[in-house]
Amino acid sequence: MTDYTVNDLHFLMLHAGIAHHHGDWNWKDVKSPFARLYYVTEGAAQVVMPNATLQLLPHHLYIIPPNTLHSNICTGTFSHYYVHIYEDPSCDSNIFDDFEFPFDLEALPEDESLMSRLIALNPQMQLPQSDPQSYDNQHSILSNIQVSLSRTFADRLESRGILYTILARFVRISKPKESVIDSRIKKTLKYIRHHLSEPIDIGTLSSQVYLTKDHFIRLFRKNTGYTPNAYITNKKIERSELLLVTTDLPLKQIAHELGYDDQSYFIRLFKKNTLVTPQQYRCRELPHFSPQI
Repeated sequence: MTDYTVNDLHFLMLHAGIAHHHGDWNWKDVKSPFARLYYVTEGAAQVVMPNATLQLLPHHLYIIPPNTLHSNICTGTFSHYYVHIYEDPSCDSNIFDDFEFPFDLEALPEDESLMSRLIALNPQMQLPQSDPQSYDNQHSILSNIQVSLSRTFADRLESRGILYTILARFVRISKPKESVIDSRIKKTLKYIRHHLSEPIDIGTLSSQVYLTKDHFIRLFRKNTGYTPNAYITNKKIERSELLLVTTDLPLKQIAHELGYDDQSYFIRLFKKNTLVTPQQYRCRELPHFSPQI
């Protein structure tokens, strides 16, 4: 975490509000390009993920990172503050990509007041309804980015301070997703992030850090747990998922944006990694999407 500075953070608050539910917070297979921050005030609910189930309880803070598949279950009373945080994926650093955050923290006495103040500063960012399909789509995300940017400087400044105060609690006990120690691999990861729109050659990567190709592949795998090709593919697929949900670009252009000249190859690669085609993924996440001709 010492490599990060405050200037490396590029958060935008998309939504913020307080919601009261009575057995009606039940949404299946939610997966969003933004993080969700919750503070529970009353009742209980569950967030079910592939490898964990969160019990949402009063006076606790919760984070669900971007692109985390989950389902919500609520059978009774449940009230919570919520904040949705979007991080620009094109920036040098992406804290939700680089660090493993704890899902759950016990709240401090002042946290409810902080969340209440955040909501009071941003009444225009309250969700009109809680169904993710109503706001987790290209039109809504772009619209809310504009709303977020159009707030007064004073409101944005105070809101950011509150958000940073709460997120700092999670950051203190977060852990790097990739326990990368070797500076050469750190340099490579930064290069990959900035060149996802291009074909990335392993020989080029190895020559940049003055290693033979075989030595580079072994060192990369030792530091990240992946071969270079597997890591690059995972990052490209993650970026394609974001483009499928937040833009109306046709598949051919999305493939091109990720350095794939062969659309058929991109579709096969996407399906191999996600078990669905890009079009099926888009239709699942955006059921009212009309593809471009």
